[in-house]
Amino acid sequence: MRFLRMFSNAVIAGGLGAVYLAMLFLQLNPEVPLYPVNLAPLIVTVGLSYGVHLVAFFYVVTVIRLILSSEFFSPGWVSLRVQSWLLVADAGGVAALMWLNLASYAPMLRHDTSRRMAAGAAALTVCALAFLSVALAHYSFGRRKGRVGGSLVALALVASLVLPLAARGPGASPPLFSRRLEVDQPLRPPRQTTRVVLILVDGGSLDFVSMATLQGKLPNFGRILDSGAAMHLATIRPTQPGPVWTAVATGKLPWKTGVRSAARYRIPAAHDALDLLPDNLFAQGLLSFGLIRATEHSSASLQARTLWSILGSAGLSAGIVNWPLTSPAQPVRGYLVSDRFYRPADPWLEPDDPASIYPLDLLPTARSAGESVRRSPESGVLLAALPTSGLRQQISEGQPVLTDRMYEQISRTLDASLRPNLTAVRVRQLDFAGHEFLRYAMPAQFGDVTDEERRRYGTVLEQAYSRIDAMVGRALAGLGPEDLLLVISGYGMEPMSIGKRLLERAIGDPERTGTHEGAPDGFMLAYGAAVEPGRKKVASVFDVAPTVLYFLGMPVGRDMDGYVRTDVFTRDFTDPRPIASIPTYER
Repeated sequence: MRFLRMFSNAVIAGGLGAVYLAMLFLQLNPEVPLYPVNLAPLIVTVGLSYGVHLVAFFYVVTVIRLILSSEFFSPGWVSLRVQSWLLVADAGGVAALMWLNLASYAPMLRHDTSRRMAAGAAALTVCALAFLSVALAHYSFGRRKGRVGGSLVALALVASLVLPLAARGPGASPPLFSRRLEVDQPLRPPRQTTRVVLILVDGGSLDFVSMATLQGKLPNFGRILDSGAAMHLATIRPTQPGPVWTAVATGKLPWKTGVRSAARYRIPAAHDALDLLPDNLFAQGLLSFGLIRATEHSSASLQARTLWSILGSAGLSAGIVNWPLTSPAQPVRGYLVSDRFYRPADPWLEPDDPASIYPLDLLPTARSAGESVRRSPESGVLLAALPTSGLRQQISEGQPVLTDRMYEQISRTLDASLRPNLTAVRVRQLDFAGHEFLRYAMPAQFGDVTDEERRRYGTVLEQAYSRIDAMVGRALAGLGPEDLLLVISGYGMEPMSIGKRLLERAIGDPERTGTHEGAPDGFMLAYGAAVEPGRKKVASVFDVAPTVLYFLGMPVGRDMDGYVRTDVFTRDFTDPRPIASIPTYER
């Protein structure tokens, strides 16, 4: 019977912990109304995942307490002495998570949301201290203060449930968003032929590039490091392609763009979807186990104008290839090939989706350019060089080594005839190689890499960088005397922690050892006649759009959150070009 009573205490504490965690989900998603149709499914989902684990954890802790205790330990069905300690763990742990998420997700949250979340975290922290004072009092004085302690616990418990939700507010579904359709009505005719070329890289590291160039590798990266500008690029969390590259494209914080994560997350039976999942809580595991469903963002999710849209309204053209959240393709002055041009499930099918490209009459040309790469001897060489491991399987399912090269060829082919003022093409193979093969490139960080594994896979990541280096070389060869080349990595890659590696093994992905969940810096490299060589101070992903606008002679929107990095350019370029600004490009 004693063990049943211990279990009942664990169930109560685990259930309350699940409720506290549900409040964390609600704090991060303040638009979700506090209706039963939203609250009940959320609490059930959190209870079935985290709540069950909390019950097991608390039960094991109380059993260990019984085994180690030198005195008779037989709690009641609802023991104030036991519950006070378990509530300290519940409230204190979730309060700590609230503070950590507030720090991690600051760019994702409106200022009022951050303030409300801080108030809720502070209230829960105070309640945790109240629980702790009761627990210490019971430990010191026994049951003599039982009524006072029970009243204090009851009061703190009610406060811990009510105050964070009161600080958060009732929530309300956001109003429907509307925007004008881009119809290529220029404000003024183009006044220049200067071009900006962007090469976008997922998961690149400036430290890796610098080390490889010192070893005589990556000659084209080395050329930029010697004669151009280089800087680390601070990124955002969650570090996912959608929100990161949207921040690059708009120069605005995610709460302004409407893209705060890779997808919208819907809990079965809930009316409203979530935009953001908690950090430091293995929340992505809910997706892996099917407890929530994800719906990826599309171009319709954007609530801010992109760089190419702004340029188009000024009569400047753009060519955009494989940028996230560009499907369905929207009208643009120039051309746009979305990241869905090659189908993720099977990129070897001929592209035929009219929503994947704009204007539609470029579809045959783009399809032919990609097909020329697929049928060339180069494709066989690329595939033969890949290891027979997880990455090889991913590529056969539509992942990126060949598709990157095909997207690049599409961009080069369309650029040759259209010559847009802005060209951007994104490549993904470095990110995939880092996730799968970082442990073999950095064996000292993992400690469980055999000599055979190092021999077979130790150069895979380096070869991926070499392919990007060759792409950079082709871009350098096509630059005009006044053009600007920017090689941008929106986020880096770092070794996965032991806990995360164990979790990946548990969900069936033991080969995944590299991660960017901790928001490691990316980089920005600049090359051109107007560039001042040297290593620069750290920039952010929000600085790219203002800097490109400045280089092309456009004013910067004062509602943008990035800054013009004039230190990238020479004094001869910047002195006659003061930074101009307008209130916004949104109206």
